[in-house]
Amino acid sequence: MTVPDRRQEAIRGLEGAFAELLGEVRRVYAQAAATVSPGMLPGTYKVLSLIERRGSTTVSGLAEQLAADKGQVSRSVTDLEELGLVRRVADESDGRIKLITVTSEGATRLAAARARYEGLLTRVVETWPVDDIERVTQLLESLARATSPGASA
Repeated sequence: MTVPDRRQEAIRGLEGAFAELLGEVRRVYAQAAATVSPGMLPGTYKVLSLIERRGSTTVSGLAEQLAADKGQVSRSVTDLEELGLVRRVADESDGRIKLITVTSEGATRLAAARARYEGLLTRVVETWPVDDIERVTQLLESLARATSPGASA
């Protein structure tokens, strides 16, 4: 097999591995969403998770980060607000801007939803050397940024 053929096969293998991984991620998100609130859509769970990771954010910031429609993100935030999982407050520096933050109830429910899959990931990699975990993380971050491994962000 020539180098270009081997590279193409490797890329196809990577594509297949991503398909499997993404399928599993979708299942995990669906289960996590249902743990937070029965009937919650996985996309709404993603919004809640991102709000928590960012600390506070705007609907526009969420839509940009998720590469999603601002109207859909706004509806998800409204759903989360009605469930008492997030709150909107005026930005101190510009009262026209509404910052969204996770409530203590939202944080509690997120922790419960994450406990299951975080434990799974921990079990999967528990025998991996830490250097391998760090290398996979670096490679995935590079892939997500469309950069070469080791390139600065």
